[in-house]
Parts: sequence; C-alpha cells; structure tokens
Amino acid sequence: MASIVRPSASLARQACFAAAPVRNAAFYSTKSSPLTALSTARPMQLKKKDGCSMKVAGFHATSRREILPPLPQVIEGTSNDAAPMPKTNPVHGSYHWTFERFIAASLIPLTIAPFAGGSLNPIMDAVFCGTVLIHSHIGFDAMITDYFPGYRVPKTKKALTWVLRGATLAVGVGLYEFETNDVGVTEAIKRIWTA
Repeated sequence: MASIVRPSASLARQACFAAAPVRNAAFYSTKSSPLTALSTARPMQLKKKDGCSMKVAGFHATSRREILPPLPQVIEGTSNDAAPMPKTNPVHGSYHWTFERFIAASLIPLTIAPFAGGSLNPIMDAVFCGTVLIHSHIGFDAMITDYFPGYRVPKTKKALTWVLRGATLAVGVGLYEFETNDVGVTEAIKRIWTA
C-alpha cells in the first residue's frame, strides 16, 4: 500500500529526466530529426536537487558504420522466362542425397561395433576413419555451396573448395599416419575413455 502513496526511485528518476533541460543543440535544430539528435547526444551530467548527479547517454555507444554494399547482381531474361533447369548429373540429386544418408547412417554401427565387440581390427578402424572423413567433407562442401553460391561469388567458392580439398587431404594423411604408426583411432578413444 505504501508503494502507491510514495513514488518509487525509478519513477523519481523518470521525473528527473523529464524535467531536466536539454543541452544538445541538435534538439533545437529544425534540420535534423529527433532520432538523429538522440543518437548523436553525448553523455552529460544532470544535477538533482539533493546534489547527486546522473549520467545520460544517447542510444548508440559506437560510431555509425555504413552497411556493406550488396554483391553484383545480374538478372538474366525477363520475368516471363521459365527458370533454368540444371543439367542432370548422376553425382548430384537423389543419388547424392542417398549416398550422404548412407554414409551418415553407417557411422552409427561403425562407431559402436569396435567397442561392443571388443576387437580392435585395423581394417574396421580404417573404414571408420574413411567414413568420418567422407562425411565431414560432404558436410563442409554443402556449407560452402549454401553460403557461397557460384553465381554470386565464383572466385570465393572456388578458393574455399580448394581449401576444403586440401584440408581433407591433410586430415586423411594424418589419419593414415595415426593408424599405421600409432595405436589407431579406436584404441586411442578406448585409452582416453578408461584413463
């Protein structure tokens, strides 16, 4: 009940802000809008009657930055032309989708089998490493295709595709070295798990 009769501290601050004189010349200008005046306002000190001071700041604390211009856009044809159909290719489309799902689904038994069976077969370990490598390569390639389309940024897409190929090759060589000259991925996971 006392809060209804006595104003709270936040209500007193709001009243202080409303009664405070505005010292920015942009507020008095007829050439700029109030929003630009608020965004360019500098922090200032307001003195209250009890001697305490409060800081008032504008809405933006950082400098104004322009938005990057859009990439070059080319419209081919008119609005009445049919959409171009891509050439059919057995590597892309439903075969590609089925292969991706097969690789992803095969990772489940390949991950569980060495630990459930208790055998550390180097061939199964190599198949597991190859499947993980192919799965990762396909996933990163899909990300490059989605975020860097060839019709908008062809050079960037080509460069990133070659970076991905190099990284896949480097990881493949690293996994091969780890499998042949060290304990292998499955044994390493088993040792880490029981450490």
